[in-house]
Amino acid sequence: MRKHAFVILVLVALSAPGGAAETPATMRVDFFHGGNQAMELFSLDQVVIEALPWPGNLAQPIDQTLRGKYLFEIVGNGKTAWSRSFSSIYGEWETTSEARQINRSFHESVRFPAQDDVFELVLKKRGPKNQFEEIWRIKLDPNDVLVHQESARYVDEVVAIYEGGDPATTVDLLLMGDGYTAEEHDAFIIRAKELADLLFATSPFKERKDDFNIWALAPAAAESGVSRPSTGTYRDSPIGATYDAFRSERYILTFDNKSMRRIASSAPYDFVEILTNTEVYGGGGIYGLFSTAAANSEWAPYLFVHEFGHHFAGLADEYYTSSVAYEAPGEITEPYEPNVTALLDPDNLKWRHLVIPGTPLPTTWPKARYEEHSIAVQKRRTEMRAANVSEAEMNALFRYTKEYVDKLFEQSGNKDVVGAFEGANYQAEGYYRSEQNCLMFTRYEAFCAVCAEAIAKVIDEYTLSE
Repeated sequence: MRKHAFVILVLVALSAPGGAAETPATMRVDFFHGGNQAMELFSLDQVVIEALPWPGNLAQPIDQTLRGKYLFEIVGNGKTAWSRSFSSIYGEWETTSEARQINRSFHESVRFPAQDDVFELVLKKRGPKNQFEEIWRIKLDPNDVLVHQESARYVDEVVAIYEGGDPATTVDLLLMGDGYTAEEHDAFIIRAKELADLLFATSPFKERKDDFNIWALAPAAAESGVSRPSTGTYRDSPIGATYDAFRSERYILTFDNKSMRRIASSAPYDFVEILTNTEVYGGGGIYGLFSTAAANSEWAPYLFVHEFGHHFAGLADEYYTSSVAYEAPGEITEPYEPNVTALLDPDNLKWRHLVIPGTPLPTTWPKARYEEHSIAVQKRRTEMRAANVSEAEMNALFRYTKEYVDKLFEQSGNKDVVGAFEGANYQAEGYYRSEQNCLMFTRYEAFCAVCAEAIAKVIDEYTLSE
């Protein structure tokens, strides 16, 4: 019933005589982003008019939070009509060792309210001191005959999971299922509803539930599951999600941006989380692009919310003992992410307003004991993955780790204290997180105060009129 109501809503919006004047269409620019650690290149793929009207908040045309590594601006008549910050797969890849050895390119997109006249798309990237600097500019004509008119091919398959209000004044989250056969579609919808409920049980999403719409869409796969190359598993799933991104066994991404966008454009969306029909622990999240989570994992609730924190609010990882594909930075600089700091100037700590006067900076915690335990567990985890043990055995290891860490932190004396705890951003030294524990640090159930505040600011940007 809710699926049919959504289809009728979309068809009315597309056919209403005055609809186009009131709500602009959705424009998308697809492009290729390539290079290596020494150079960066861009080339246009196509300009697209998506079938559905623009779902975003027209009252907030200029990005106020600026959480990403990149920024795009839509400029017409010398004025910026729209801007959004974002991060990208290329932006992560260029920090890997592979980027010192070969060139690679990735397909990317930016979406914005359709423009009536010739405009310029301007891309900027963070340079020294994290200031945005222009790296690409291209003039585009929205009336060019080659602008592609995209169809909403999957619109009748979109299911409304939760409807908080008008897409223009709510956050629209699209849950995309990958690796689900037609026979498994009902299982996907059930899981999507369960994970949506878990998101809304977590603050600050809990308090802002009615500021969200959640949609679900899972085009039928020919075969169940997604690719996991490290175990010889390959699937041609509709969205192309795969484990082993950047050769990290737990990192799930899709590198098929064009397929993902064509499918997603059948629903109104500001954010996307891809649920893979898999049990093995894994996920990923890139700010403004998408997040992923293994829907059948025992840890799916944690993965779903943690990875969405990356994608939705640009939160940094606060853990640092797990293996990652990225190389350590050459020098310690203040991160632009809201939840980590280099503490170069304690008097101007970015979350100083949440710190109780007299709290020591840095703030003590049982760092040595945590590291001894965690490093040993990570070694064991690597050995177990290499031996291809059952997921039940892996889950037992994760449960043991969580129980140990929860008890250790409970007894530390600094539970719920906001300060500056060394160890964050994949580095044991030089970077700090705001609290001893957080959903962005361990498999904890709650966001710290700094992360919660950062999430709330993004919700505001997509819902407030000014």
